[in-house]
Amino acid sequence: MRPIARDLSETYRTHAIDLPGHGGSPPPPEPWGVPEHAELLNKYIQSKVQSSVTIVGHSNGGRIALYMASQPSSPIERLALISPSGVQPKRSWAYHLRSGLARAFKAPVQALPSPLQVPAEDWLRHSLAWRLLGSADYNAQRGVMRETFVKTVNHHLNGTLRKIDVPTLLFWGTEDEAISRRQMGVMEQNIDDCGLVKLEGAGHFGHLDQPDVVISGLRHFLENS
Repeated sequence: MRPIARDLSETYRTHAIDLPGHGGSPPPPEPWGVPEHAELLNKYIQSKVQSSVTIVGHSNGGRIALYMASQPSSPIERLALISPSGVQPKRSWAYHLRSGLARAFKAPVQALPSPLQVPAEDWLRHSLAWRLLGSADYNAQRGVMRETFVKTVNHHLNGTLRKIDVPTLLFWGTEDEAISRRQMGVMEQNIDDCGLVKLEGAGHFGHLDQPDVVISGLRHFLENS
């Protein structure tokens, strides 16, 4: 997202923020979900920006921004989101099979006395069977970031999208394999003032695949909404 911030900084005051556990930011002290991330960003806006903001976010950053915009007294005046997550996806039978096996593996561990649970859970998370059950994104995380990943990706916003009343611009790559067209459609239908820009041939990182189109769309949106 930093190239976007650099480009827009010619005209606008921009802040490029690394969420906990990303970029140069340390991980959170304990597993965080979406509300904890939103609280951190709200405090940052209050102390560093001290005005209403437009949030430009991608993927899970979009999920957090959507959650923030749905809350009372939100500091957000506009949203510009690239392949945002947050709408519950349709799951395949393979996903449900892996989830069932994971619950079966965890059940004996959770039945252990409290002093034994922590080392047993640590052993389970490092086992080959557990890594085979986890997604590539999950297996790429370490330490507290694994549980943070689980808490955030399982926070779905389907029921809160109608509470968002700020102008919203969505970008979505037609070759995106992480976020489906159906999920983007749910956002379009439930957010009152919402538009979608399709990035033909782009994947999940549309701002990297087609930066000129995204920047042009952002500038038009900022100047006219």
